[in-house]
Amino acid sequence: MTRKSLILLVFLMILVTGCSSGNMNESANIDSKGVEAYYAFTDSLGNSVILEKKPERVVSLVGSYAETWILAGGEVTGVTDDVIKEGRSEESKDISIVGTVKDPNIEKILSLSPDFVLLSPDIENHLKIKEVLKKSGIAHAYFKVEYFEDYLKMLDICTDITGSKDLYERHGLKIKEDIDEILSEIENNSSDRPSVLFVRAFSSGAKAKKDDNLTCRMLEDLGTVNITNKHPSLLEELSIEEIIEEDPDFIFVTTMGSTEKAVEALKNGIEKNPAWKNLTAVKNGRYIILPKELFHYKPNVRWGESYKYLAEIIYPEIFN
Repeated sequence: MTRKSLILLVFLMILVTGCSSGNMNESANIDSKGVEAYYAFTDSLGNSVILEKKPERVVSLVGSYAETWILAGGEVTGVTDDVIKEGRSEESKDISIVGTVKDPNIEKILSLSPDFVLLSPDIENHLKIKEVLKKSGIAHAYFKVEYFEDYLKMLDICTDITGSKDLYERHGLKIKEDIDEILSEIENNSSDRPSVLFVRAFSSGAKAKKDDNLTCRMLEDLGTVNITNKHPSLLEELSIEEIIEEDPDFIFVTTMGSTEKAVEALKNGIEKNPAWKNLTAVKNGRYIILPKELFHYKPNVRWGESYKYLAEIIYPEIFN
């Protein structure tokens, strides 16, 4: 093959590859009738979501998703009651409550005549109402948001839909810059790998957590080592023997339900063991109950604040 023929072949291959891998939103912006739609994307379940027009009546079945939609410049018509319980919004006569996040009321949802519904793929009842929404011709999308990058991706899509990309910069990329700066400070100024135990406490007990938890991801990003990775049995039951063996530098706790009842359960449970008070973390005041709004609920625009909160505790020589 001549050099000229080889160059031509390479050019044709690049051209074909480029055409076949075009922007998904652009290539999907055609509805089933062949009419160009307002916006299209693929949700967390791999469903193709096509919005025929800019949504005006949005219902969110997760409180943090409602907040994300509002941060993106949108308005909500209906929400689940966790919006109020988590302090994300006050009650309003203009916004209807459509049940709980785990048990949304489909009749109330339909009565609002929504043109877009936000759901979670991790909640069984959200998956069950998919066919009802589909048959009713209501556009809907599933978003899986566990970590900061998931929030950033959802915010990117939502600001595309609302047309307010400046809010993606303000409430997304600016937060990412803040987080990156914190992580860079740690990388440049510390070679330590502090050990941590992260516990989720509730009124009837407590369990350690690791990879599938937003706070554990933040702790990992901040350069710590979760002792549960070495002792996975802690995921089922807090063993004082295994905790003593690792003697973590920090013990962090988040609570589910009533914080008071969860803390009381810890005092009547593992803290009653005489060995507990001799742990390094306990003796050094590094046994810490974390605020729910930053470490149990999705922090959204406060994600950078969450990283900073932990960084100042773990690396006081850098951040204080």
